[in-house]
Amino acid sequence: MSSPSPAPQLTSAKIVIAGGFGVGKTTLVSAVSEIPPVNTEAWMTQTSKTVDPLTEDTEKVTTTVAMDFGRITLADDLVLYLFGTPGQARFWPMWDDLCRGASGAVVLVDTNRLDASFAAVNYFENDSDVPFIVAVNLFDGEQTHDLSDVREALQLSPDIPLLSCDARGRGAAIETLTASLSHTMRRTADGHEAQAVR
Repeated sequence: MSSPSPAPQLTSAKIVIAGGFGVGKTTLVSAVSEIPPVNTEAWMTQTSKTVDPLTEDTEKVTTTVAMDFGRITLADDLVLYLFGTPGQARFWPMWDDLCRGASGAVVLVDTNRLDASFAAVNYFENDSDVPFIVAVNLFDGEQTHDLSDVREALQLSPDIPLLSCDARGRGAAIETLTASLSHTMRRTADGHEAQAVR
């Protein structure tokens, strides 16, 4: 009688979803999470408009004030833990804590408000050792700008992957997360310091 095969060793990785206010971070985490996503959404009020201008997205009525959290199993032996950052500048000091132990990051950008993404790109280029990719969120389902133009506008180096995704779609979101993990693995194999995938 043969003994049962041992269960595969589970590997996990922490991926941070970052970007400016209203770029789709909560949407991406919610689209792929296999557990009910944990989010810290708070109602936006007129009182807060001096700190968080409501003019950026008039349909947005809530905002993330701490983080989003979700989990997705990509294979029998691979689980990703997703941490979405808050987008407003007043919460940026939390990013160091949210990025601690991260294997990779996705910076979501909205080409209609590209300036809202500069701070996130700058953080990962200059203040963090976490490997990152940039994903243009296709809010209307269509790519309105050529990716080479977005790369130039964001002044991204050629070694930073840039792709497009629709954060509302589970398949596109999974492809984006997979691209982030692949980038981390390539950088680690090339000898760059990064948090190990565990």
